[in-house]
Amino acid sequence: MYSQITNNIAVTVTPTYLDAQSSPEQNHYVWGYQVRITNKSNTPIKLKKRFWQITDSTGKTKSITGVGVVGEQPCIYPGDSFEYVSGAPLTTPSGFMVGKYEVETIINREKFYVEIPIFSLDSPHDYQTQLH
Repeated sequence: MYSQITNNIAVTVTPTYLDAQSSPEQNHYVWGYQVRITNKSNTPIKLKKRFWQITDSTGKTKSITGVGVVGEQPCIYPGDSFEYVSGAPLTTPSGFMVGKYEVETIINREKFYVEIPIFSLDSPHDYQTQLH
C-alpha cells in the first residue's frame, strides 16, 4: 500500500499483479490497482482530471491523461472517500506508476493538483529484482 497527502487530500494505492490476465510468454503483464481518495479538508471537492506516468523496467514511459476516473468525476465531501479499481498492462515484468489528479473545490471552483504516490508494479516473473 502506498499513500500520500496533498492539501489534506489523501491518496492510497494498492497494486496487485493479475496472473490470470497476464501472458509472460507473450511479454504481457497486467496489474490492477485500487485507489482510495479521502477528503480530510473542510471543503468539498470534485475530481476533474487524471494524469498518469507509467514506466516499464526498461525505462520506457507512457503518459495517460483523461477526464475523471473510471468514467466518473466524483464529488468528495469532507470526511468522505471515493474508491475505484483500474488496471495497467506492461510489456515487461515490472515497472512503476506515478501521477496526479486535478481537483476543484465545489464552493469557489479553485483548482489544484493532488499527488498520487509513486508505486511499484512487481510480478513474480521479474527475475532481475529477485536476484538482488
